[in-house]
Amino acid sequence: MVSIIPRPPLPTENAEEGLAVLQENSQELIDGLEERSTRLGDTQRITLTLAQSRCLLDPRASIFPTWDAWVNAMQVGSAVFAAATTTEDHVQCRIAHKDRILEATGPQWYVNPGSWISAFYLALVCRERNRITALCQVPLSLLRENGSQFQEYHYAWIDTLQTYWLGGPDLGPKLVAAVDGTEPQVVSDPETVGKLLYPPMEMFHRIIRKDNAGFNRALTNALQWHKEYWSEETRAFQASGLVALAPLAMACLAHDAGIPIEVESEYLPATLLGRNWCGEFPT
Repeated sequence: MVSIIPRPPLPTENAEEGLAVLQENSQELIDGLEERSTRLGDTQRITLTLAQSRCLLDPRASIFPTWDAWVNAMQVGSAVFAAATTTEDHVQCRIAHKDRILEATGPQWYVNPGSWISAFYLALVCRERNRITALCQVPLSLLRENGSQFQEYHYAWIDTLQTYWLGGPDLGPKLVAAVDGTEPQVVSDPETVGKLLYPPMEMFHRIIRKDNAGFNRALTNALQWHKEYWSEETRAFQASGLVALAPLAMACLAHDAGIPIEVESEYLPATLLGRNWCGEFPT
């Protein structure tokens, strides 16, 4: 039995114009990275906004410009950490169909747990195994240098994901530490944590236990909470609500592990989930 979780209808009359502006701003930032690599933080933010925004008119991510936008966002997210961790003066990164030579940046305000988690999720969605591995080699100490506003569960969650991907020890205790850190009584924003940040941890738990039914229940709950959170009046028109990035990333991981996905939703673009575009062009 497939569960269907619809996205509420949103106005689209000015969407094409808005996408054109986002596209222009995104390309301008990308083209300027070789001169000023420290704009990577701004570029990561706007390319992700563009990728999510394209799913307003293309909720299945079925047309090429949407996939192209998701790949660009993924490439920029990876470049953030390639430039921050390189031991050379420069690093070569492929972004928007070109190999670009970026200056090493070292720690920056945007090199933090939030940007790492977004980059990791995007790499999962785009099935970029080498980039996932590179992200999993980013030391937690680097993320702490500019991560004072992040709570300990962020680091525990990143530690869990890195351990899983690299096959390290103590995966279970690390996941438990991440989940325990999201308890409502210990976090500063229980709504955001409960509806957006905890759900992928529960989904991941079901993946590693190979619990197909439990995973689909967790996915359904995650999408319902995402819908509740982003349907609130002050958030309803934000691009971040158009796609449930964390549940999508976990669903891609589950899909590739052989878990049948029994939930359909505009929050979960079917073409991204099914990896239909992967390999379409060099990334």
